[in-house]
Amino acid sequence: MDNHELFIQGSRVPDRGPDGDLMTLNMGPQHPSTHGVLRLELLTDGEEVASIRPHIGYLHRCFEKHCEKLTPPQIVPYTDRMDYLASMNNNLGFAVACERMLGLQVPEKVEYLRVVVAELNRIASHLVAIGTCGLDLGALTPYFFCFRDREMILDFFEEICGARLLYNYIWVGGLSHDFPEGMDDKILRFCDYFEARIDNELNPLLSFNKIFIGRNAGIGVVSAEQAWAFGLSGPSLRGSGVAFDLRRDDPYSIYDRFQWKVCVGEGLVGQLGDSWDRYWVKVLEMKESLSIIRQALAARPKDGDVREAVPGRVKLPVGELYCRTETPRGELGYYIVSGGGNLPERVKVRAPAFSNLCIIDEISRGALISDVVAILGSLDIVLGEIDR
Repeated sequence: MDNHELFIQGSRVPDRGPDGDLMTLNMGPQHPSTHGVLRLELLTDGEEVASIRPHIGYLHRCFEKHCEKLTPPQIVPYTDRMDYLASMNNNLGFAVACERMLGLQVPEKVEYLRVVVAELNRIASHLVAIGTCGLDLGALTPYFFCFRDREMILDFFEEICGARLLYNYIWVGGLSHDFPEGMDDKILRFCDYFEARIDNELNPLLSFNKIFIGRNAGIGVVSAEQAWAFGLSGPSLRGSGVAFDLRRDDPYSIYDRFQWKVCVGEGLVGQLGDSWDRYWVKVLEMKESLSIIRQALAARPKDGDVREAVPGRVKLPVGELYCRTETPRGELGYYIVSGGGNLPERVKVRAPAFSNLCIIDEISRGALISDVVAILGSLDIVLGEIDR
């Protein structure tokens, strides 16, 4: 018995073939559906999956060790490079953590602009997840449509801060740049345009496509109890019907000022908690993000310096703190330990994609090899966040 069979000993394993052997099949790290440098070691009985062992560790970004040699303002650009599809959200989480340790009050204008860019980045991230989820299963046209609309958001970010992927925009105490003149109107026009695209283009073409539903409905089902037990968060948790979102349930920034709802899976076309529900939650969340953006732009102060509260020198007080925020993939937590110097003694990240990936073995046993592609796509992982 090899190590992989020992790994699944005691678990339910499909009936073996006539020769009594299970076959090991490697998917990735170059496989187009592994969404990064991930290798899935599948133990299979014909087309049926007995177990999956994910192999990470191909990136080695060493984020936490870098932080021990950098000041908090220098760390912000490194947060961009973990979940590089949601860099604004990573910036925000770290900035909020440092500001809480410092007891720093951020200007109202900064708070509103942070919410706008964070929700725009949530939409952009979900568009990648949705588009690639369809592409993995053979739907090419929706992929192009999703990236077309994401490109508009990246154009906004480029105009705001000069970057399209790694932003270093949300600083401790403020922002690197104010919105340029006319940006509010551009974003509002995009909101009207994109909301119509969801209803008239994305949903008829992909969400309720018969083939797409057939590939996702009833596949990779995660119960609410399993989701909690494995530490799932974000759409992977809410897809199982659990209405938990840190923006509402552990508020940070000014999210408690806006009216919006937490989107959950309902088993609309299959079984509650399946791959389609996890996909569908992302679609619904994009609409809620549009609502939050509209409210924030309508209420935001027009005057003020976005660098007014940025400290000239950040020296964290002695102590430790854990701060969590809601990124497109779920709960992003920064645990910071400070000895009172310019550099943190320790920074540890609770990455949502890592916890979400951990359940893939549990929910793939008994599925077909082709189902693994749908399950992995629905979990929406980013390897830069998993292998930090």
